[in-house]
Amino acid sequence: MRVHQESRFVPVAPGETAHVRRVALGEPTADSPAVLMVHGMVENGRVFYSPSGKGLAPFLARRGYDCWVVDLRGRGSSRPHVHGGSSWGQTDELLEDLPVVVDHIATTRGAPPELWVAHSWGGVLCASVFARFPELAARVRGCVFFATKRRVLVRNVERRLQIDLIWKLAARAVIGVVGYLPARRLRWGSDDESRRSWGDCVRWIRERGAWLDPIDGFDYLAAASTTLPRTLWIAGAGDRCLGHPDDVRLFMRECGDPHGDWMLLARAAGFSRDAGHVDMLTHPSALDEHFPLVAEWLAGRV
Repeated sequence: MRVHQESRFVPVAPGETAHVRRVALGEPTADSPAVLMVHGMVENGRVFYSPSGKGLAPFLARRGYDCWVVDLRGRGSSRPHVHGGSSWGQTDELLEDLPVVVDHIATTRGAPPELWVAHSWGGVLCASVFARFPELAARVRGCVFFATKRRVLVRNVERRLQIDLIWKLAARAVIGVVGYLPARRLRWGSDDESRRSWGDCVRWIRERGAWLDPIDGFDYLAAASTTLPRTLWIAGAGDRCLGHPDDVRLFMRECGDPHGDWMLLARAAGFSRDAGHVDMLTHPSALDEHFPLVAEWLAGRV
């Protein structure tokens, strides 16, 4: 079955427009559960879909879900793209981008999205939004977080290379020269980051990094344990650093969900492979193995 894909452009701030890709089978009805999908750092919404119909969003659309995949400001097809003069950071994404996109979906459908799906740092952003807006969180029936961690405590070679050397030291040097992080050009990711969005992330991933807003000091940690909706946490056994299962478990505890629904994509758990950080969403085996399990879990939340 061929899914219909439609691009929408939602103004989120003066001069800033977020791209939202709606992926559904035919014309969604009011009974089609709405799913908001949020990407992580140095990514965009294409981690969830392709124009040819591959990915988690088309998979769920074929099962009756109305999927809304956001490109946060400056990434993907959002305009303008990240550049040296981009002055926004995570607080803008939390207070403007995601709430405005949710309002757009609610206006279109008559109700906000009841299911949220995020990859990597996108889950941190979602949990932060819920902490800020408990009234919004109360209307969300379930979340699925793929490889979501806030702090990186794992100790191995991959962490030293990817976090300590590249993400902290090398990225800082590059940003000092060009004014933003051109991760796509450097092949460090599929999209770029502003100076502030990178800095906000670095501040939160430190081993003793407090989960405080860099602008107004809002304490997300204090609020998260009472605002996170029912969540399915998914980690890959082959993810050695960016979403290591131990660090995902750590974030579960920070969110007050230490015994939450858990799925480890590992051979030892019956899957065909030890999934990595990104290929848990892009590998062909996902269609037959864990995507159906995710759809089944979501069906139990609506």
